[in-house]
Amino acid sequence: MEKTLVLIKPDAVQKHHIGEIIRRYEQEGFRIVAMKLMQMTKKVAARHYEEHIGRQYYDDLEGFMTSAPIVAMVLEGEDAIARVRKINGKTNPEEADEGTIRKLFAESVRRNAVHASDSTESAAREIPIFFNAAEMYD
Repeated sequence: MEKTLVLIKPDAVQKHHIGEIIRRYEQEGFRIVAMKLMQMTKKVAARHYEEHIGRQYYDDLEGFMTSAPIVAMVLEGEDAIARVRKINGKTNPEEADEGTIRKLFAESVRRNAVHASDSTESAAREIPIFFNAAEMYD
């Protein structure tokens, strides 16, 4: 079974879409093995988005991700990374397929409702930023 990190971003949390987003993952058979509501700090943002530090858009990204609470969770399932990314839809909600989370709930490319790991390597790096072993349930 593969694990992936999902973040429900501040825009979706503020608009009360948490339950609907989680329901979509559960309907697809994913198991939640860790979840918490949290405020992302600048330190956590820097760890999570380290490859973006120094780019023109980083300050806006950090400001957005630390502006309000997020929901962090780890989902587990067969081919979880690719399947979750398909459920989420393309980063640009205007290009996302009908019925995807971003088509339904995203405001823009930046305020796009959710983040999900894009590879097994990313998942292995990202999950420990948000959860320690004691917070993961099997």
